[in-house]
Amino acid sequence: MVLIKLDSTMGAVDATASSKDSAVLHRHLDTKFLNMTRAEGNFLVLENGRKIFDASGGAAVGCLGWGNQRVAQAVTNQVLAAPYCATIFYTTRVQEELCRDLVQSTNGAMARAYIVNSGSEAMEAAVKLARQYFLEIDEPQRTLFISRRQSYHGITLGALAVGGHEVRRAKFEPLLTKNVSRVSPCNAFRGKAPCESDEKYVERLAKELDEEFQRVGPANVCAFVAEPIVGAALGCVPAVKGYFKAVREVCDKYGALLILDEVMCGMGRSGTLHAWEQEGIVPDIQTIGKALGGGYQPVAGLLAGHRVVNALERGTSVFVHGHTYQGHPAGCAAALEVQRIIREENLLSNVRAMGDLLSTRLFELLASHPNVGNIRGRGLFWGIEFVADKETMAPFPSEDHVCMDVCELGLTDKYGINVYPGGGSVDGYTGDHIIISPAFNVSREDVEWIAATVGRLVSDYFAAKNRT
Repeated sequence: MVLIKLDSTMGAVDATASSKDSAVLHRHLDTKFLNMTRAEGNFLVLENGRKIFDASGGAAVGCLGWGNQRVAQAVTNQVLAAPYCATIFYTTRVQEELCRDLVQSTNGAMARAYIVNSGSEAMEAAVKLARQYFLEIDEPQRTLFISRRQSYHGITLGALAVGGHEVRRAKFEPLLTKNVSRVSPCNAFRGKAPCESDEKYVERLAKELDEEFQRVGPANVCAFVAEPIVGAALGCVPAVKGYFKAVREVCDKYGALLILDEVMCGMGRSGTLHAWEQEGIVPDIQTIGKALGGGYQPVAGLLAGHRVVNALERGTSVFVHGHTYQGHPAGCAAALEVQRIIREENLLSNVRAMGDLLSTRLFELLASHPNVGNIRGRGLFWGIEFVADKETMAPFPSEDHVCMDVCELGLTDKYGINVYPGGGSVDGYTGDHIIISPAFNVSREDVEWIAATVGRLVSDYFAAKNRT
């Protein structure tokens, strides 16, 4: 994977000097990365002044675009007032206000919030909180978790163990805890049988989950973990109607918790502040991140339901977990201001309206393309899955790096667009998709341009690839 490409038809991607000149332990040591010097609105500005439209908000992070003065000022004010808080001794007004705001946003469904710095940290905390809940209610035998294949819940060892992203897990498998088992994802495109109704598909998946509880011993399970809309691992795949109600019923049947990972799909990205609002259920623990702070500071967190919090309050009253930088004041300030802006400017309404427009245009432009297998998503969170053969929906070989090549082509001057790559959507190894997840305040003109440019990008890439 290289961000330097010379192509007579596509032009060249700008880059820094040789990767060997860098002291950074980059994701790829043989890659020459683009040097971004600033960001303005929806644009990322490179060292040479060239602009790239950020149609993915980075990794579905940027929800207000870049350079928002209100958020920047809120962070600056907090850094000048109190840049750090040792939470073993103190709290801050901004942390209290953010957590109160988050709890109130659930209409009383959740009880308390816990603020950390990344989605992976949030999932680590969620797993430990679920375990401690059962210790508090005197069910210490519950040590197992059930998640889904083709899932991703974070990159730290604990979060990686809970997830089912095979490529990310592979090198570290010997280090990962073995107390996690996995069931099928709810992916109608790949998993639903021909002529099978949504109701029958849900029934089949619920039966599989129930059988997995029985196989491992229902009294041994802490929680079932899932994303309401699967992001990086599947490319914006929402569950079919009724799936999460059925999952909730299975968890309740066996006394297990339901943990919903909304780090990527939540905090407004899917059209409601919390993705679970569209499913008619409430989780016991929810992780949040990315659009929580819009990229203005590293910030993520979890929301804990009353069942869990009440058990702690009636028991030890101690959550045996902590980070040096949890509840970081600057992160809290950014998140609080971002959430206020989303509310004051009624941006969730725009997410829904512009999401409808984006999906309509993507279907018009690409649904019939011979290498586009599926277009799916909600709100401003859309994925396009590529296939080598539309009749069989067979994926490209993983060594073709299709998703990354499409994204890298998008960075060239001819397109000037940033979309987000993902792989493994078929079996954890093969399957390519891209994610389109622009800022919540994008205009109609922005969306028309994004859809037209993505349509041109995909068509041009496969026209060139199919000629070779």
